[in-house]
Amino acid sequence: MTKPVVLFKPAPQLRERIFSAESWIRLTNNFDVIDYEAQPDDDDFAARLPTAFAVVGQPDLSADTLRAAPGLRAIVNVEGNFFPNIDYPTAFANGTRVLGCGTAYSQAVAEYSLALALDIARGITREDHASRDGSDAIVSATTADSILLRGAAVGLIGYGNLGRAFHALIEPFHNVVRIHDPWLPDSIIRDTGAISASLEETLRTSDFVFVFATATADSEHLLDAEKLDLLRYGARLILVSRAAVVDYDALLERLRTGSLLAAIDVWPVEPIPAGDPFLDLRNVVISAHRAGGIPQAFFSIGEMVCDDLELLRDGLPPARLQVAAPELVSRYRNRPVG
Repeated sequence: MTKPVVLFKPAPQLRERIFSAESWIRLTNNFDVIDYEAQPDDDDFAARLPTAFAVVGQPDLSADTLRAAPGLRAIVNVEGNFFPNIDYPTAFANGTRVLGCGTAYSQAVAEYSLALALDIARGITREDHASRDGSDAIVSATTADSILLRGAAVGLIGYGNLGRAFHALIEPFHNVVRIHDPWLPDSIIRDTGAISASLEETLRTSDFVFVFATATADSEHLLDAEKLDLLRYGARLILVSRAAVVDYDALLERLRTGSLLAAIDVWPVEPIPAGDPFLDLRNVVISAHRAGGIPQAFFSIGEMVCDDLELLRDGLPPARLQVAAPELVSRYRNRPVG
């Protein structure tokens, strides 16, 4: 029996990063995989697309290109974001599933977010640097601004894959959790035991604020100067989703006053430029967009691709990857990572 054709064009991902040897063998055993990472050939890709079962990667796919590929059942984005380089209405009209691997990173980002919160709760990185620079301060001389995460008021901005994975991690800390997510009905949030709250209430009442929101036309600079001024004195702000959600100039001004502490993993320009003023602040934990990109997360992408392509081949819906929603995908303002 002829195997379904899968066109593999993963850039900027790398095959060896997202597919273990076992997963790659599984994919090639079940599908006729044309590997354009190994042998780039745009003309061959275009010629094969009309008879392809799936594309694994995030190449540009126009409406005309997709209309010429009526048998295409899946476009699998293995970078992690849904980009505006695909004509989504045409894909949906063709019955082509557009799938993303963002869920592969959720647990890694959630655990890293918890680590960042504990760090800025207790000044771990700051005092590490101080000790290396010669400080001999110990015990209470270094802990005046330390707080406990246990029992603290926690605010989550965004309750998608990342927010839900993180919420599960902090259950043992017995927090009062407020969640702001305008894309969810209050009932879903209440069912988790959290409080559905406005953005203003979430910012004003929380000791720790975790920003898990995705980048959309509506969320750009969601946390502007006015919103940042709602944060209580000494609040901890953890940024791990999309830099576009925050006005970094306004955040810098407020961090310089010492009224806030922050842990930041996403930046408007990456890598962080030399001389960036955030690098001079001791009330900020600096992280270079590394929360989710660990080997276990990357290799899970290959497993998810195999699982869902096999399901689709057998006439079943995908179960592991994130399915692009027609109502939402046009709102995203994502850009490739690094």
